[in-house]
Amino acid sequence: MNDILEKKHAVFVTEFDRYVMEHPEFAAKIRRNAQIVIQLEGDSEYNEWSRQLAQRQREPEQPVVYVKVKGLKKGLKPVRSRLLEPEVALQAAV
Repeated sequence: MNDILEKKHAVFVTEFDRYVMEHPEFAAKIRRNAQIVIQLEGDSEYNEWSRQLAQRQREPEQPVVYVKVKGLKKGLKPVRSRLLEPEVALQAAV
């Protein structure tokens, strides 16, 4: 199961990188050097796995930003980001 979650995560991280490159105004909402935690609407298994991964990788005192996405757009070639309605859901300095 982890293999499936890792592949899904790789896709969403790639799409997130594309999205922030294409939308600098969105990137400006995210704290510098933040640990990004992607949360996929309706996928509690992936979301929990993503939170745990982020917690393991997070540096001490590093801010955390949860980015909630609805999914991926269908039918687009991945030359542009396919993320649907990403939003910064929560930022926490811990």
